[in-house]
Amino acid sequence: MTGTEPMTDPAANPADPELLSREGVLRAQERLARRLPMTPVVRSDDLDELAGARLWLKAENLQRGGSFKMRGALLAVERLAANGSRGVVAQSTGNHAIAVALAAAPYALPAVLVLPEDAAPVKIARIRAAGAEVVQIGSTLAERIALVERLRAERGLDVIDPYQNADVVAGQGTATAELLAQVEAAGGRLDAVVLPVGGGSAVAGACLVTEGQSILVFGAEPVAVPALTEALRAGEPVTVAARHTIADGLRPDRIGQLAFELAHKRLTSVLTVEEEDIAEAMRLTLTHARLLVEPAAATCLAAALRIAADGWGDDIGVLLSGGNVETSLVASVLAGAPVGRS
Repeated sequence: MTGTEPMTDPAANPADPELLSREGVLRAQERLARRLPMTPVVRSDDLDELAGARLWLKAENLQRGGSFKMRGALLAVERLAANGSRGVVAQSTGNHAIAVALAAAPYALPAVLVLPEDAAPVKIARIRAAGAEVVQIGSTLAERIALVERLRAERGLDVIDPYQNADVVAGQGTATAELLAQVEAAGGRLDAVVLPVGGGSAVAGACLVTEGQSILVFGAEPVAVPALTEALRAGEPVTVAARHTIADGLRPDRIGQLAFELAHKRLTSVLTVEEEDIAEAMRLTLTHARLLVEPAAATCLAAALRIAADGWGDDIGVLLSGGNVETSLVASVLAGAPVGRS
């Protein structure tokens, strides 16, 4: 099949607990293998020397749509299309919206994507290029969710939530499943994996696929938006006072309830990363690994360097979650311009 053809295989029932399990993620991986490229795992001698450990970089910035979010979006859209959906709506800070737009296009499903008012122009352009409608509102997760609900009711659209949808969580987990298999094929074995934390689908998926294995799972989020850190402290998702961060993909001010339920017991720890360290990790990824990533992905590398320094393992997997980044931001970061302390 080509990357533009709809999938036709029936997906597992999202109410089926087996979907949200290691086996469910592996089944999703098999189905997506016919639809998406297996992104490479990149190694860098320079980064390994800097870390004092072996870093295995899963280059999801090279994925279709520019991020790992294509995985969950394809599964979710497939199910809805098979059930006769009239169209879809989703809220996002950018990458999930791009993925939903691209996934809906082959089915000729109308797609409406709700983004914050200051969403990255490069992400808005990619959504519109896929033929989807963009609606922008406010800056908070609550504002976007409220507008999604209104559009759902007014237009009869189906919601594809980036954090609460079982297909999405299972799909995002396939990135970690691939990473583990690729490292094993190369003769290695991971001690730990590091995932970005926005609404939590990536880290929840990683917790599912590593269940029963002695692999540590770490989350990485900006100091400016410590949604998972505060949820773990409170014992439940809470809304945080989000401040500005260059990691626009990690701006949700509240962790998803489903993601929290799946991750909080399995998760080893969540690290918060300063803005300067995110920018430095972007520079390191480009100059040492020759990969252009967005700040959300760089947040994971920054956290991985701390995990290695703290002696958590000799082999650390890093999900470089996306590469949809403004060229002006890249130029500013490479020039060493101040990004501001969060």
